[in-house]
Amino acid sequence: MLWGKLIDHDKCIGCHACSVACKSENEVPLGSFRTWVKQVEKGEGLSARRHFGVLRCNQCEDAPCVSICPTGAMHRLPNGIIDFENEICIGCKACIQACPYDAIYMDPESNTAAKCNFCAHRIEQNLEPACVAACPTGALVVSDLEDPDSPVAKAAARSATSVRKPELGTRPKVFYKGADQSVLDPRAASRPLQGYWGASRGGCGPMQLPVAGESDSIDETPKGSGAPAAARVAYDVPREGAPWGSKISAYLLTKSIGAGAMMAGGLGLLLAGDAPQMKVGLLPALLGFIFLNLTSLFLVADLRRPERFMLLILKGRMESWLVKGAYVLLGAVGLSAIWGIAAVSGWTWTPNAWHAVGLAAVLAGGAAAGYTAFLFGQARGRAFWQSPVLLPHLVIQAVVAGCAALAIGYAVIDTIAPGSTLVLQARLLALGKLMTIGLVVNGLMVMGELSSHSNQDARLASKWISEGPGSNTLFWGVFVLGHIAPIVALTLGLMVPEQGAASTLFAIPIAGGASLVGLFLWDDLYVRAGQVPALS
Repeated sequence: MLWGKLIDHDKCIGCHACSVACKSENEVPLGSFRTWVKQVEKGEGLSARRHFGVLRCNQCEDAPCVSICPTGAMHRLPNGIIDFENEICIGCKACIQACPYDAIYMDPESNTAAKCNFCAHRIEQNLEPACVAACPTGALVVSDLEDPDSPVAKAAARSATSVRKPELGTRPKVFYKGADQSVLDPRAASRPLQGYWGASRGGCGPMQLPVAGESDSIDETPKGSGAPAAARVAYDVPREGAPWGSKISAYLLTKSIGAGAMMAGGLGLLLAGDAPQMKVGLLPALLGFIFLNLTSLFLVADLRRPERFMLLILKGRMESWLVKGAYVLLGAVGLSAIWGIAAVSGWTWTPNAWHAVGLAAVLAGGAAAGYTAFLFGQARGRAFWQSPVLLPHLVIQAVVAGCAALAIGYAVIDTIAPGSTLVLQARLLALGKLMTIGLVVNGLMVMGELSSHSNQDARLASKWISEGPGSNTLFWGVFVLGHIAPIVALTLGLMVPEQGAASTLFAIPIAGGASLVGLFLWDDLYVRAGQVPALS
């Protein structure tokens, strides 16, 4: 048994009986929708038409929401239905980011994810889903796809039916017949701020930008001409526009600082020769421990059900990079703790033992910095995050952030408790050189992130950063403050001879502070821009 659904728009009259029946059957809260009827106006004058699109979960064979779910709250039933369990959902919102069809929402009453599940409780009792039973024209049909004589299987075998976004390879089991492309493709119709039944999705928040036509322009609606767009959304429902926000941006920065401090400190242990720990000090381990723990706190704070966080650790599904990432963070925190205890306790380790710690720190820091690329890769609904350069970019960003934090930390420690000027100079000069290289490479990777996309949604997100609302932050915050100014300050600091004035070397920690601000601004732009394109 493999359930599938046919939505016949040649029969649909846009009466909303399906969405009303769904809300009643499943007690869906006000403002939330498991199924809804999108309406698009197309054409002018006597040729004007209103097209209906019944949208919902597509019950994908290769369901991204199942792959990314850390606890198995989103799961596949033996009959192919993608169902969910409120009791084990931690409210991480990752499934919303993974769904390319905008079909999942956060239930405001339970603070857990929910969506259409074909009314699985009715299917078990040999009843039709509520929407199918309520449809007055028979536009909705469900049947067994494994039976070639069933209505949906027959319809799916014909070229007259289509599925949404087939290029993503999710293999949806909801088939559309007679649906106009303007209701299925979120880029094919402009989104005015007001529809004929009130606020449209375009007016639901700053993330939803009006887009028209097949191009990736931010707004192609003619200005001042009075000419209507070829197609425009007349009615839609509010969805989860930007589920991830400032906490995720902060998580990216703190993770970069902690992981980068471990990588930079570990590299110092590897290259320091004799007495490596004396030359590196306690600070890399301390920063790694503090900031990677802060990273975990930001992740927990972003959950809608933070009290269930331990489900991710104790009963997590290793298929999800949320779970793998949690274990990577725990491992890196444990290593930094061992390193710090060894340094504080004065254990008499041989240089080779410290070199081994250094190698482990570089590897653990790199893993902690880079795993988010795989997590964002599982968020298949967000095309901008599917970047081939994201993994190396996160590692380079962490190197810059770690060096910046270490430079600031060493300078503050020396101010509070002055020590050897030569040791401070050696540390700052080494960090400054590595930070300069990292900033140059990071700047190139930022430009690569903005220009390496072929997908239209990804290009729209890139344009939102480079030409739209994020452009001023990108230029003045990311490039000028976060890259150009630090590189100039670092150049001045590195020009000081080794025996020169220590005060001049403080240009290096100042440059580090500016670069950290720039890195945070980029992280925030990156997280927000990925959620700009409408998915339905």
